[in-house]
Amino acid sequence: MRTALTIAGSDSGGGAGIQADLKTFAAHGVFGTSAVTAVTAQNTRGVIAWLALPVDLVTAQIDAVASDIGPKAVKIGMLGNAAIVIAVADAVRRLALPYVVLDPVMIAKGGDRLLEPDAVGALRDDLLPVAYMVTPNVPEAEVLADMRIGDIDDMREAGRRILALGPRVVLVKGGHLDGPEVVDIACSRDGEFELRGGRNTVRAGPWVRPWTPEPRVARGILST
Repeated sequence: MRTALTIAGSDSGGGAGIQADLKTFAAHGVFGTSAVTAVTAQNTRGVIAWLALPVDLVTAQIDAVASDIGPKAVKIGMLGNAAIVIAVADAVRRLALPYVVLDPVMIAKGGDRLLEPDAVGALRDDLLPVAYMVTPNVPEAEVLADMRIGDIDDMREAGRRILALGPRVVLVKGGHLDGPEVVDIACSRDGEFELRGGRNTVRAGPWVRPWTPEPRVARGILST
C-alpha cells in the first residue's frame, strides 16, 4: 500500500492540519501516518490557542514512522517555531525522506500567526533547500520572496525568487488576490505553468517551456 507522512499541527476543528491531511490521504487510497508538531484549539471561527510540542517528541514521531512504515512522500504544514523547523529539516536529510511537499503555514485564515517570526529565516535556510515542492499562498510568498505581490507578474517573480532558495517546484497560490479569476503559478527550473479559473472551477494553461517532473529525494542526498 502507498504510504505518506504528514508533519503538521493538530486542528481540533478538523478542517486543516493533521486531520485534513489524513482525510486527503485516505480519499486517494494512501495510508496516512503523522508527526504532530503543535496542538491547536480552533474551529470555523478561528484559532483560540496553540502550543508547540517539544522538539525531541516531534523528532521521535518522525523516526518511528520512518524506521518502520517508510513513507513514500511527506507533507509538511504548521511547524510553529524555529527549533522545530530546524529539527524537521535535519530529519528529512538524515532519513532521506522523499518527495517533501512544504506548505509554509505562517498565518491562519482568520489572521492568527502560526509560525513565530524568528522561524522564517530557518524556513528559508534549512527547510526550503530540502523540499521537493513548496506551496505558499500570496501572503506567505511575500514573506519568503521578500517582496510585495499585487498581480500575476509579481507572483511569477516571487515564485522565481523562492525557487532560487532550493526547492524543485514552487506553486504560488493566487486566491488572495482580487478578481473573479483565480490564478496559481507553478515555477520550476525547467519552465512555468499556470492554473486559471473561477472561484469554483480551474483550467490548466500552457507551460512556458516543456517540463517533465523528475524523481528526486531531498537536495544533497539523492537526485535522478
